[in-house]
Amino acid sequence: MIRIVFSFVIFLHGLIHLLGFVEEWRLSKAVGILWLIACLLFILSAVTYLSRREWWWMVAAIATVLSQILIIVYWKDARPGTIANFIILIACILSYGSWSFDRMVSDELESFFPEKIEKRVVTAEMIDELPPVVQRWLKRSNILGKEIIQIAHLKQRGEMRIKPEGSWMSVDAVQYISTDPPGFIWKADVKSSLMYFSGRDKYMGGEGQMLIKLFSLIPVVDARGREIDQGALLRYLGEMVWVPSAALSDYIKWEEIDSTTAKATMSYEGIRASGIFKFDENGDFVSFEADRYYYRKEGSTLERWVIIAEKNYKEFEGIWVPITLSVAWKFETVDFTWYKLEITEIEYGRR
Repeated sequence: MIRIVFSFVIFLHGLIHLLGFVEEWRLSKAVGILWLIACLLFILSAVTYLSRREWWWMVAAIATVLSQILIIVYWKDARPGTIANFIILIACILSYGSWSFDRMVSDELESFFPEKIEKRVVTAEMIDELPPVVQRWLKRSNILGKEIIQIAHLKQRGEMRIKPEGSWMSVDAVQYISTDPPGFIWKADVKSSLMYFSGRDKYMGGEGQMLIKLFSLIPVVDARGREIDQGALLRYLGEMVWVPSAALSDYIKWEEIDSTTAKATMSYEGIRASGIFKFDENGDFVSFEADRYYYRKEGSTLERWVIIAEKNYKEFEGIWVPITLSVAWKFETVDFTWYKLEITEIEYGRR
């Protein structure tokens, strides 16, 4: 509804410029044509905004600049148009932020995907030496006889908060996972009633980076370093449940704890970390726990980090995975569940 109303405002603002065209055509055809061009540009920007073209703001920005120049020249009669131009300009700036953030992620994806994908099928022999509890999970995931997953594209929706007492904000996210080499790029749009954030978490070449921008423009968090690398590695390890064949990777070692629990240790690019996987009697994933660095501006601390499956599973392209999960920090004084998510779509083997 807001998109329709705003498109109408731009369209109407553009039509008003026809008055300038009519008035000036008799006196100065060149100036009259400028008013007409501004009108047509605003109409074009209204149509492209309504049709969700990501580049609409480029047309609107040109129209706004041309319009404001004409308004300044004819200030006495045209100055009310400055208000509309200001509103449209703010929308252009916000749209530019989203566009530039998306372009950044797109550029990163160009170097993220492996150049060559070697197709291999998971066989029973490949899992024979793994702990029985891990074998049961992999069989339950239905990966036997299927190609080893090297690329996955996921879509998520959910809600998150940044403080234990904070309000929940809606989240729409996409994630790309590579298993050889291991890595992920996660991009999220996070919205509250008054503002929105663009977030990008990535793990590439053994290095992690967490980037969050207010209105896609103003950096709020830009964290990197060895502690972030460790956290990104653990996130990859815990989210392996969406790409189960990654459990067969050389960089992951398994150790059985009991009939439903196993310890996984991942070593990659000089970083080593472990986590505990728990499964139920059927082999379905239940939880993952690890000591992960909790980022604070004054300094990170090791805290217990937990991913919990909410007993909801689904098959995507024949692979059985958990789709409803929550993510929490277990501090000494409080358990802080900060993210609840649902996987809505998974595509394997496609960019």
